[in-house]
Amino acid sequence: MRPQDLIEAVNTYFDALYYCDTNLLDKVFHPSSSLFDVDEGKLLVDPIASFRQDVATRPSPASVEQLREQEIIMIDWLSKDCATVKVRLRAHKNIFVDHLSFVKDADGWCIVSKVWHLERTV
Repeated sequence: MRPQDLIEAVNTYFDALYYCDTNLLDKVFHPSSSLFDVDEGKLLVDPIASFRQDVATRPSPASVEQLREQEIIMIDWLSKDCATVKVRLRAHKNIFVDHLSFVKDADGWCIVSKVWHLERTV
């Protein structure tokens, strides 16, 4: 097991959101993955294709030269091939906390689900 490989996948995720790069999203998210959030008591489920479209149409933090604010808060190893990674990152005025469920197959680490929360705005 190489923890660095998982950290590289997390960094690909960070890069994808900072640059709004859908090719990087495709590299790190499994094509069947979904994203989940609860807003005012209502569960929101977003398939990766919908999230990908959203990312493709928004201005990137890089385009406005926003300083990168991102951190890995925790890695919980379920096995040598499964992990949950808790991260915090800023996109424009929004600070998000994400729980990313990763699995490792023959192609490497990929996100199979994301549970996210808008922690605050700045």
